Amino acid sequence: MSAGGDDADYKELVDCQQDLIVKFSPEGRLLFVNPAYCAAVGKTKDELTGSVFMPVTSERYSDVMASRMTRLFRPPFACTVEQWLPSPQGLRCISWSAKSILDGNGGVSAIVATGRDITRLRKEQRAIRKRYDDLMLVVESGKQMHYTHSLDHVVMFVSPRLRALLGCRPHAGKRLWTDYLTDNPTNAEGLERTLRAIATGRREPSYRLELAGREGARIWVEVNEMPVVRDGKIVAIAGSLMDVTEKKQVDEGIIEAEILLKGSGSGKKSGTNNGKEASNTKKPLALFRSIFSGEKAADDDDVLIDIPEDIR
Repeated sequence: MSAGGDDADYKELVDCQQDLIVKFSPEGRLLFVNPAYCAAVGKTKDELTGSVFMPVTSERYSDVMASRMTRLFRPPFACTVEQWLPSPQGLRCISWSAKSILDGNGGVSAIVATGRDITRLRKEQRAIRKRYDDLMLVVESGKQMHYTHSLDHVVMFVSPRLRALLGCRPHAGKRLWTDYLTDNPTNAEGLERTLRAIATGRREPSYRLELAGREGARIWVEVNEMPVVRDGKIVAIAGSLMDVTEKKQVDEGIIEAEILLKGSGSGKKSGTNNGKEASNTKKPLALFRSIFSGEKAADDDDVLIDIPEDIR
């Protein structure tokens, strides 16, 4: 076959390509465009030859594109870059794969690039991100925070609010959920519950854990979790948890106060009432409520602590 025949075959091959094919100078001027590129931008070959390739219309992308295209002038003399290209059909996202042509001295004499329209893919990804954001808005609107981890305890998903509570950095790499546990002995029971759920495939009762949060803060959470079963096989553990640190502190304070109140007034009686002895102590929770509400507690004679006039 003659050389002329080879050129005709190559031309036919390039002209029939659906991908965009261009060749441009190191200064960025177009030297060649195939018919697919002409159709994509709505211009003729003559109009495009000598014009600037990949003009950046948005300052947002200019630095990113410039930095990636500098790779064309150093090994490996190749790069990939995306461009939102104006076309008769509106903006189209083109993924370009470019490779430099080197001269005899190792310098760049020209650059060839092939482009593929990925607009639909980018729109689908944007729609998925929007659905994800909408889902997270619903998930994060309540008190509960959500997570999943693999059967070997590697964290797979952490909801944004839980990530903030624990001080997790996005894309920080895989971690075990047990990395967030403190040395509190209570945590051993939670680990046993998880291991039983993995072994049996049954949901375990809720339990509490003490976690290490941001800047070393100790956080108490109430955990509800269940195995994720797919095709009859356990593949992960999914759970929700709620921050109960403040509630636990209040409960502990009430218990301590009750012990103190009982210790200080256990042997005192205020008299009899119809043959029944009245205790000189009052439940701490009712007492505190009466103090903080500014009202006299019921059965004032039974109250151990004298409530000052200025807070009644």
